[in-house]
Amino acid sequence: MIHDILLIVIGLIVGAIIGFFISRIIMKKYLKNNPPINEKMIEAMMSSMGRKPSQKQVNQVMKQMTKYM
Repeated sequence: MIHDILLIVIGLIVGAIIGFFISRIIMKKYLKNNPPINEKMIEAMMSSMGRKPSQKQVNQVMKQMTKYM
């Protein structure tokens, strides 16, 4: 009886750990293929703040964004 309950609890814990890592890998792959922000969005954001960004500035912001993903 106790043995069966212990196996179920251990199985749930191991399954949760494996599920966490698999979902983390899938999410990283998804965000790499479909970034939440792109260069046009950065240009629009900087333009709305009243400045015309150069391509170098846009590239710097993109590099910072991908650094933290």
